[in-house]
Amino acid sequence: MLRSVVLAGGGTAGHVEPALAVADALRAADPRLRLTLLGTESGLEARLVPARGYELATVPKVPLPRRPTPSLLTVPGRLAGAVSQASAALAQVRADVVVGFGGYVSVPAYLAARRAGIPIVVHEANPLPGVANRIGARFTSYVAVSYPNTPLRGGRLTGIPLRPEILRLDRSPAAARAARAGYGLDPDLPTLLVFGGSQGARRLNDVIVSVAGEITSSGVQVLHAAGPKNADTVLAELPARLPAPYVVRPYLDHMASAYAAADMALCRSGAMTCAELAAVGLPAGYVPLPHGNGEQRRNALPTVEAGGGLIVDDADLSAQWICTELLSVLTSAERLAKMSAACAGSGHPDAANAIVAMIREAAASRRRQPPRHAAR
Repeated sequence: MLRSVVLAGGGTAGHVEPALAVADALRAADPRLRLTLLGTESGLEARLVPARGYELATVPKVPLPRRPTPSLLTVPGRLAGAVSQASAALAQVRADVVVGFGGYVSVPAYLAARRAGIPIVVHEANPLPGVANRIGARFTSYVAVSYPNTPLRGGRLTGIPLRPEILRLDRSPAAARAARAGYGLDPDLPTLLVFGGSQGARRLNDVIVSVAGEITSSGVQVLHAAGPKNADTVLAELPARLPAPYVVRPYLDHMASAYAAADMALCRSGAMTCAELAAVGLPAGYVPLPHGNGEQRRNALPTVEAGGGLIVDDADLSAQWICTELLSVLTSAERLAKMSAACAGSGHPDAANAIVAMIREAAASRRRQPPRHAAR
């Protein structure tokens, strides 16, 4: 019988939000279940997990270098300490299953669970898995992936688990008008939502401000989350009088209402962003962050190839692209409707429940075995 689940994921929203979405689905299925999130004291989880009403256990942050560096020599000692703390947390809550979402805390959790003989479930949000989940997938046959052809052995396609408020979002015309009015926008004008993550994206800010006159002259209004450090600059650079509303916010505390207000988005293409936009059927112009191993481009491609969005390289984002590509969609009700339908068809709204089923399957498969030693 499943009584206690530990969900390991910390550092960024891309790890924390899927863990919380699965926790919500587990709690909805069985309110008696003990749910513990394993994270760090300094990550986003330190604020989000208690706010959502879940218990947080912490371990030290142990980054795993992608390339040989002098800091690599300190990893074994620090990792051993983190594994010991993770083991203590699993023992304290009598964990039946450990679910890892990648990031710093997942490796200690995977190693501690393997040592204790606790079944492991791995969820990978990105097309290319990180180091932590490549390790975790070696210890289990219960691996959930969010994109086809993710290179993890035995991966089952589930998609990314999302918050109930996203899955239940009302994007009807009446709801859109109400959401726009809540932001001080015109309830009846087509609306472009611009955002670049919690800190904003300077490149998106600069380009969209340079073409604010053309956008609003076309009858499109803008809701722009510029980032806490950039909002004043954006406000100062906007023309004094624009033909349509242009609302600047440092940060959007409630993304669901912003999605409800919008007809289209201009944004980066993190895994969570792509999953949420697909779930609510909001088309977007994706501008992948030009860093890492190209994962942001891979995140957006399934939706774009299905006809649910546009994609432009960061270096090619320009005022001309906004006017010729983005505005041609925003000013055509027919194109918007087709793109919205295609976008919605590319999502995985049942991802959280699919992972809950996998967790129960893992728990049922548990065999009483002598504790294993942590991998060396």
